[in-house]
Amino acid sequence: MQNAEDRLNQTFMALADPTRRAILARLAGGEATVTELAKPFNVSQPAISKHLKILERAQLISVGQDAQRRPRALAARPLAEASAWLERYREAWEASFERLDRVLEELQRSAPRPKPKKK
Repeated sequence: MQNAEDRLNQTFMALADPTRRAILARLAGGEATVTELAKPFNVSQPAISKHLKILERAQLISVGQDAQRRPRALAARPLAEASAWLERYREAWEASFERLDRVLEELQRSAPRPKPKKK
């Protein structure tokens, strides 16, 4: 059984690749087979399968069984955990931006105004 930190590490590692992010974006619209997922990419089906294995290990997708098909579906829990982790830092980021805004406003108020040119 993985602990929360390991799951978070696997989630961010899986999200680091643009192909895997695109696969997740596709699955956000509904389940799809490996063939359907491979279509928009200029890579082999085995390469897509490797990406899917990484997403499965990170528990970002699940594999279903529908007769002969094995559709993949988006699993929301790891993304929710990553979002919650990031949310803890949002307040700090927002406070930093607010301080920066105040500094910039003060600099603008104290900056000397250019004198109009005489004609």
